[in-house]
Amino acid sequence: MLKHCANLVGRPVTTLERDSEIELNVESIGFEGISVARHDGLVIFVEGALPGERVRARMRFKKKRFWEAETLEVLQPSEHRIQAPCEHFGICGGCKWQHLAYSEQLHWKRQHVVDAFERIGHVPVGEVDPTVACERDYGYRNKMEFSFGASAWLTRAEINSEEMFDMSFSLGLHVPGRFDKVRNLDHCWIQNEHANALLKKAHQLSREYAISAYHARSHEGFARNVVLRSSATTGAIMACLITTTPKSKSENAFITAWMDSYEGLPEGSSVLHAINDTWSPVATGTITTQHGPGYLEETSHGITYRISMFSFFQTNTFQLPKLVGITIDAAELTGSEVVWDLYCGTGTLTLPAAKRAGHVVGVELSASSIADARANAERNNINNVELHAMDLHIPTAIQALKGLPHPDVIIIDPPRNGMHPNLAQHILSVGARRIVYVSCNPATQARDCALLSERYSVSHATPVDMFPQTYHVENVAVLNRLADDLDRQE
Repeated sequence: MLKHCANLVGRPVTTLERDSEIELNVESIGFEGISVARHDGLVIFVEGALPGERVRARMRFKKKRFWEAETLEVLQPSEHRIQAPCEHFGICGGCKWQHLAYSEQLHWKRQHVVDAFERIGHVPVGEVDPTVACERDYGYRNKMEFSFGASAWLTRAEINSEEMFDMSFSLGLHVPGRFDKVRNLDHCWIQNEHANALLKKAHQLSREYAISAYHARSHEGFARNVVLRSSATTGAIMACLITTTPKSKSENAFITAWMDSYEGLPEGSSVLHAINDTWSPVATGTITTQHGPGYLEETSHGITYRISMFSFFQTNTFQLPKLVGITIDAAELTGSEVVWDLYCGTGTLTLPAAKRAGHVVGVELSASSIADARANAERNNINNVELHAMDLHIPTAIQALKGLPHPDVIIIDPPRNGMHPNLAQHILSVGARRIVYVSCNPATQARDCALLSERYSVSHATPVDMFPQTYHVENVAVLNRLADDLDRQE
């Protein structure tokens, strides 16, 4: 209970306790997509609420500087609240913003970029554009990773119902904060219908062959993941079942039945089986069986890309031309520059840059991605690129970078964790005239830009919505060498 004024809203409350209830006015949305309210000067993160709403909330967890709460009832809804179409909304770890009108999603994504640079990086930005909208706000993802789980997640309503559930098997998405709990689902709104049909097929076959799910804690069990990729260009599908090594007739029969899913798929599709006997939770493995070419093709900016099963490619092909165009335009290439593309993946930015630069060097950790990038360069007759597989976060990579041609422009597109400080220091020492930093995490991007602020200023930022219905946003930041730094060099 709330002490002193438990049921009197609007009067000061001296103490909050776990499971106590209180009415709150919601002010904004924080970096992780959870709304923010304040009570008596204390920050409260309120799951399920939206800015501008008055809600009745239950206190759940107390942290050092804030509380976490859940919405029990929306007393005064926001004008931007809409009905979420997915029955699993608010439960699985996917879309957190289906209840927020898309125009407001765009507004808050831009605000998160502004907040990241102001509050985390403490880096001034010359101008932040409005978020570039995606024409498709559902059915846009070209890759989804679904997990089998030996511990299914149920809602309170399901637990309190008289219905019987199989808690030992699930196939779907992890619930937030639980690596061992999976929400059972056979349809996802942000992938296409061919992929949803294959997800349902995996459910059907699992029941038919009585397959066990891999247990994330005991590391026992058979079925681990279903990874579904699709091509917006060709309509083809690439579907991979990941299991441990089969040991029984039913497990082998299950794999055979899964491989038979290849029949009837669009032309150019592939169905694969991979084995992963490690304890790693990453959805990858050694491919043992394959029907079809084993890769997809996408076309963007006049370049056709080959994408193998476990290679990185932007997950929103429909929005990709906008992201690439903004990035390459920001580099201001004239045809003679040397460009470094760090964390280059399969060449999504490398190859368009090569069409407008003198020479481009792509560097990427994944050997399969580099193999795809080389194949993509060859099939598109792009000869002014060199590609290297190396881990940019280890000391030996810095020595390797020192042997590369000196860059005029550096393009950076790192994973969510951003750059290693050693790499940032090396980039500072290189002193390219311009850096175009692409990031899916404005917080780490702002942090890294602060590391580079000794020689660079951020002149421009453009948020691009690659992930509708989620709080994630891609951001393109343009960094230019400081004028006095250029003068010293001259």
